[in-house]
Amino acid sequence: GQDLSEVERMMDEELERFLNRGPTNEELGRIISETRASFIRGIERVGGFTGKSGILAESAVFGGRPDAYKASLEILESARPENLRDVAREWLSKGSFILEVHPFNEQLMASGADVDRSEPPIPDIFPNAPFPDLERTKLSNGMQLIVARRDAVPVINFSLQLNAGYASDQFAAPGTAGLAMTMLDQGTGTRDTLEISENLAQLGAQLRAGSNLDYSFVSLSALKENLNESLAIYSDVILNPAFPEEELNRQKRLSIAQIQREKTTPMSMALRIFPALIYGEGHAYSLPMTGSGTEEAITALAREDLLAFHDTWFKPNNATMIVVGDTSLEEIAPTLEALFSGWSIGDVPQKNIPSVALPESSRIVLVDRPGSEQSIIIGGQLVFPKSDERELALQTLNDIFGGSFTSRINMNLREDKAWSYGVRSMLLDTMNQRPFIIYAPVQSDKTAASLAELDRELRELLQERPVGEEEVATSKKRNTLTLPGRWETARAVAGDIAQMVRFGLPDDYWEGYADLVSAISAEETNAAARSELKPDRLVWIVVGDLAAIEDEVRALEWGETDIMDVNGRLLTSR
Repeated sequence: GQDLSEVERMMDEELERFLNRGPTNEELGRIISETRASFIRGIERVGGFTGKSGILAESAVFGGRPDAYKASLEILESARPENLRDVAREWLSKGSFILEVHPFNEQLMASGADVDRSEPPIPDIFPNAPFPDLERTKLSNGMQLIVARRDAVPVINFSLQLNAGYASDQFAAPGTAGLAMTMLDQGTGTRDTLEISENLAQLGAQLRAGSNLDYSFVSLSALKENLNESLAIYSDVILNPAFPEEELNRQKRLSIAQIQREKTTPMSMALRIFPALIYGEGHAYSLPMTGSGTEEAITALAREDLLAFHDTWFKPNNATMIVVGDTSLEEIAPTLEALFSGWSIGDVPQKNIPSVALPESSRIVLVDRPGSEQSIIIGGQLVFPKSDERELALQTLNDIFGGSFTSRINMNLREDKAWSYGVRSMLLDTMNQRPFIIYAPVQSDKTAASLAELDRELRELLQERPVGEEEVATSKKRNTLTLPGRWETARAVAGDIAQMVRFGLPDDYWEGYADLVSAISAEETNAAARSELKPDRLVWIVVGDLAAIEDEVRALEWGETDIMDVNGRLLTSR
């Protein structure tokens, strides 16, 4: 909603200021620390542009020798503000090309020669992928501590896991958890938001906070050489968030803008209303899946509401600290004990997450998006929790049906018929029943036909074309041979430990994961499919231009067909 010429003027103003003065010593110091920290984190990986292979190859090509990166690091460390100012004057003061990009409605079509889109080869032999050993203890305040040593680079990652998440909004207004976690690092009793950002950058540290459906988290990635200073900020953010009014007003405007974008983006439009349709109104999981809440709720939220969220859920007896990196339990536990010893335990509400019965029949919900050149199809139902013993069989089933590029529905609608750029199915993890979702963006004139194909594929999976041994074998290779890459970084390891915490998985779960997956059979996979998937009881949402698609969709006669707005309000029903 801003004038582009004014944006350009402000950019020119900043550029002119830089050409005249150059950066400050503080700015340059921050960039040097951030760049050096990014280099250290990058070389934990083998591949990728910032991994070992990319750094060595780039050094050999552009520097004439594989270790030329050392000279680049020396240049980085020796740079002075006047060096950057002089370079800017040489290269950034010779005129510019300015391109403005505006939305347009012209339809673009792509075509080309035949392309071989067959599955890429999958290696038969891969290195073993051991999951690191876990050390556990409980601090004096009741907080659980899990430590996994990974010393490839001198970096330590921390992730505080709190049993709260978007589902905790059942005790507050929609969007409270999301906004509170966004605001967590926007100021404390002793540091404002700019101080926090600047200090973290100077230390080469990264801090972020957020939520998923069940849990909220606060994470820190710190260079070991700057560990104590980084942890001082981290603990301050966790224990003493101020939720300042000025920052709150700014974040509320951003949150409302996000919700407004969600209401115009087809996928988000569907995900905002889908949870209430499968869980029912009032369920902890029935709020918009994005966690952003509603405009009305966000507008009404006050600082006191965010303080109440923090006071309610930020309790050490409701928290697990995961530490992965160049440290050990013996080394890090005393440091965390000293930082968090004053954190008091307290009662925490028990979220009500009841089981829900499937609807008696299928239902289609249409959401109008006039002029849309494609339709977004979301179909789904609830299936058993992740803790069920059939979990890996269901994961294998999903992988074959729609969870990979070579899955049945993607090969049908994308590769065979070219009605979609990509079709998927997925299992969205929750602590109780979770959604099995089919997701298909398709061209508008094939909306009803795509629905019919998805329904046919699902029914054939359960009847005349069950999962075969070859499909199961391919899925097992895909999910086991990729494990060395999955656990390449400490942050990835921390993410899988967080899954163990969230879903109560045993400490040896990932160590035995490859064997468990390898033991899955086609018979078990088909049994899980027959037990859980119910084509006659699915809820379908279609977001698109109803003037172009409504009649054909209704002609499918799949039971009740409703029209809703983006807020989930019923407009018509037939």
